[in-house]
Amino acid sequence: MTLANWCIAAACILPMAVALTPKVASVKSKDRYDNAEPRQWAGRQEGWAKRAIAAHQNGFEALPLFIAAVILAQQAHANQDRIDILAMVFVLIRVTYSIIYISNLATLRTLVWFAGIGVSLAILAHS
Repeated sequence: MTLANWCIAAACILPMAVALTPKVASVKSKDRYDNAEPRQWAGRQEGWAKRAIAAHQNGFEALPLFIAAVILAQQAHANQDRIDILAMVFVLIRVTYSIIYISNLATLRTLVWFAGIGVSLAILAHS
């Protein structure tokens, strides 16, 4: 399995890890995470917890282009080292994006989002 393929796995796990943070933090709050009604619980969140849920959703939205780009580039026998490096950069950008989103830095978040899309497009361009 290539490093880029491991990055696909990491990019798929990252949104779930981001979603876990407000759930774990809710253990000490009045509004504890409710596994019976997770969407209703998420809808009641405010502040950083609400932003973490939004970052989680955006993480899944970014996956299709990234996954397709990596697979298509590998099928086209593009330079694997380049694909691997760009895939690692994508994962680092998505980690950074999640932190920035939770921190409520909207303008910087948008710039980092564009960087992530740009990396996916760069991978795709090498296919």
